[in-house]
Amino acid sequence: MNYFVTAISTDSGKTLVSAILTQALQADYWKPIQSGLERDADKVKDLINNNHSLIFNESYWFQTPASPHFAAEVENVTIDIDKILIPGNKDNNLVIEGAGGVLVPLNDTHFVIDLAAKFNAEIILVSNNYLGSINHTLLTINEIKRRGLSIKGIIFNGPRNESTEDYILKHSGLKCLLKIDQEKEVDQFVVNKYAIELFNNWEV
Repeated sequence: MNYFVTAISTDSGKTLVSAILTQALQADYWKPIQSGLERDADKVKDLINNNHSLIFNESYWFQTPASPHFAAEVENVTIDIDKILIPGNKDNNLVIEGAGGVLVPLNDTHFVIDLAAKFNAEIILVSNNYLGSINHTLLTINEIKRRGLSIKGIIFNGPRNESTEDYILKHSGLKCLLKIDQEKEVDQFVVNKYAIELFNNWEV
């Protein structure tokens, strides 16, 4: 099974969630498009602790820390999603981490969400609690559903707001897969703690 991790905004915690998923499912990990010198693949590799998961290289890696379409333009590259192919052993679960939110552009015609459709991946949405997050979360969900894509559920990351979370779950009809606290430090111990919780609540 392919799982596509996306979020309601940039820096929502997709890499942390991807690491937790990778650890929980003993899955492989892949971020097809990376912008910026720090690789999220390296972060995930440092945060997981199992002998099964493979960490695959990016299809596109830009040094410019910007939206993929702009980073590609700066570096005289055009992102061609037909050339983005799933790597490695297709028998294992694969966690695919997106870039930014669902409508972050890749080129003149494609968005990040088009990768989830291409790989027939079930989507896991990361949501944070801040002023405006209900609107951002429900709009993101509506766009995913409009495209006919499957959503596994929501993971809330950061400071809790039960009222906001309950409202989102009620009006989206989605399941909460996990709630991640605002951790002072994130390491293998923290990731494994949440991985166990996620695995125990996981429904195939």
